[in-house]
Amino acid sequence: MNDLFAPSDVSWTPVSKNLAALRRLNVGIVLGLLAIAGLVVLGLTVGWLYGVLAVVLAAAVFGWAWVLIGRNQRSWKYAEREDELLVSHGVMFRELVVVPYGRMQFVDVAAGPLERAFGMATVELHTATPATDAKIPGLHPDEAARLRDRLSALGQAQAWGL
Repeated sequence: MNDLFAPSDVSWTPVSKNLAALRRLNVGIVLGLLAIAGLVVLGLTVGWLYGVLAVVLAAAVFGWAWVLIGRNQRSWKYAEREDELLVSHGVMFRELVVVPYGRMQFVDVAAGPLERAFGMATVELHTATPATDAKIPGLHPDEAARLRDRLSALGQAQAWGL
């Protein structure tokens, strides 16, 4: 069953470990704000005990998210074949996206402020069918630029036959 999602005839490239740190920071910010809001609102309306319980619940959710984010980051990988790009990710619900170079319409590289602070970018491939679009988060900016240029060149070269 693992061959279905990770063909053994390719060399997989993992994404940056900073992806987990970035996602953990995002979750920490959101849960921290919710915990503070819960503490104040519940503390002032129902009682401080319920406010403290909201903070404890937020801390428990953060601990659970910490583990899941790490597992998810380790599942992201991509491979370049002669005619197609493979992107695999997911732990419980695994997904393998195979995008033929000739079917690519354009390649995006994006990096928000936190991604730039962590030295990462996301490459997104667009095809005529949205179901076959693929994205690879957590790439070093140099690798994202290299991949963008390579995929664009291969997509243009292989699209001539269509």
